[in-house]
Amino acid sequence: MAIDLSDYESGEPFDGHYKDALEKLQKRLSHIHYAHIVHKRRAIIVFEGWDAAGKGGIIQRLTAEWDPRYFEVWPISAPTPEELAHHFLWRFWRRLPAQHNIAIFDRSWYGRVLVERVEGFASKAEWQRGYDEINDFEAQQVETGATLIKAFVHVTQKTQDKRLRDRLEHPWKRWKTGLDDYRNRAKRADYLEAMAEMFERTDTKHARWIVVDGNDKKAARIAALTAIADALEAKVPMEPPELDPEVKKVAKKALGL
Repeated sequence: MAIDLSDYESGEPFDGHYKDALEKLQKRLSHIHYAHIVHKRRAIIVFEGWDAAGKGGIIQRLTAEWDPRYFEVWPISAPTPEELAHHFLWRFWRRLPAQHNIAIFDRSWYGRVLVERVEGFASKAEWQRGYDEINDFEAQQVETGATLIKAFVHVTQKTQDKRLRDRLEHPWKRWKTGLDDYRNRAKRADYLEAMAEMFERTDTKHARWIVVDGNDKKAARIAALTAIADALEAKVPMEPPELDPEVKKVAKKALGL
């Protein structure tokens, strides 16, 4: 089914007790993370979306109860000179997770067919070739045992403008905004066109897109965390490990049980 971003603009507030729902989800996600550790599974979670859409807030709550030794968040910005000297996927290969780890990409290889396309950082031949290269890359990850989740957080221009104003007015949020926000904002129509083609060409059987209505932050967080928990849980055994008999024997003696 084709993805139409206009279907994700209602901004309906979360219908429930947000704090309780969030705590329940985070507890569930902690068990899922433990399952990835003990069963030696790996996962890749990709976040794309508009500036000020709320990706960072979702990631913060996603990982709140996770063991920091077994996940990594990769904030992706402009490539370095070293990275530019390689194929555009090289810097992402280097950040792929090991067994029992989860890698979270705050922006990703989709920059090739979004910002690099719209801003002219890649030639037309390069970004057109990028769709097949991305699909092959993602298929390879899935075929070698990784769970791959791709989430796009959508907001309307009205919502984005409200959040950009808030960043200007709040002293401790000013660091989150810069000239790029306004350069991208001015080309919204071009980005919408690029996003539509991105969804059409990269929503594959190996890696479906999850689109989140980000216009209400609380509802977006619950929706995103629920979708991610469902996708992760479906790919890892959720049975806790048996206690090693020798450990049990020694522990009983040591603890007087």
